[in-house]
Amino acid sequence: MNKLNVKLVLKLKEAGLNRTEIAKSRHISRKDVNFIFKVANENKITLASVANKSEDEIYWMFYPGRRIPAEQIYALPNYEWVHLELKKVGVTLKLLWEEYSAEEISKGNIPVKYTKFCNDYSDFINKCELVSHIEHKPGYECEVDWAGKTMYFNNGSKNIPVYLFVGTLPYSRYSYVEATLDMKQDTWLRCHVNMYAFFKGVPRRTICDNLKTGVIKHPHEGDVVLNEAYEALGYYYNTAILPARVRRPRDKATAEGVVGDITTSIIAKCRNMN
Repeated sequence: MNKLNVKLVLKLKEAGLNRTEIAKSRHISRKDVNFIFKVANENKITLASVANKSEDEIYWMFYPGRRIPAEQIYALPNYEWVHLELKKVGVTLKLLWEEYSAEEISKGNIPVKYTKFCNDYSDFINKCELVSHIEHKPGYECEVDWAGKTMYFNNGSKNIPVYLFVGTLPYSRYSYVEATLDMKQDTWLRCHVNMYAFFKGVPRRTICDNLKTGVIKHPHEGDVVLNEAYEALGYYYNTAILPARVRRPRDKATAEGVVGDITTSIIAKCRNMN
């Protein structure tokens, strides 16, 4: 049972798309679209009237009887088993998720998505204080971020801000740094492409911060929602893009450390240069 994005349907409705166009473009049933239109029209619900509400709050306005706990929708993994299996040579979270998904689907159950599988496993090891047993594997993941401090270069008449993109392989701390003139989405994506080319390979997991150019929503519970362009990049390069959990710097500790080193070795040393 997947939860409909009612807010998006309302947005498309007000953009002038008809019911059939919305159903086809979002791969949902015409029946569901008709229901959302009906409830919205009868109750005078517009996109503006729900602008300050979360997607969940809007959903419950249309489907008040569907407040079903996640454990009643999905077949949740056994993370004790996952943790033990990860200690075996060559075993990865992606492999375990694929095995778990195949088994649950064969039973007629709904498995959780890969992103939630990984995030819930991280919650499990932190809750059980198992972090010290987890070791980074070579080439398995990379951590990406913007350096917190800004550099400047003088073009002869004024100082132009320069931002540093940082990508790090946690196992070796081998890092890629690129200077950019902005932190827009296109720049963020281009830096990823250049980083993968620099590393001469793509890690299985790319761990990012919860920046607006990449992440639309990161709820405490439920699936993380990436923007379409960032999700498409992950799909094209076959890497799982996993936003670090909110207020959990340990999830991206290596990149945070490298950012500190870069701040000293590059930004600080260039502070008096024109």
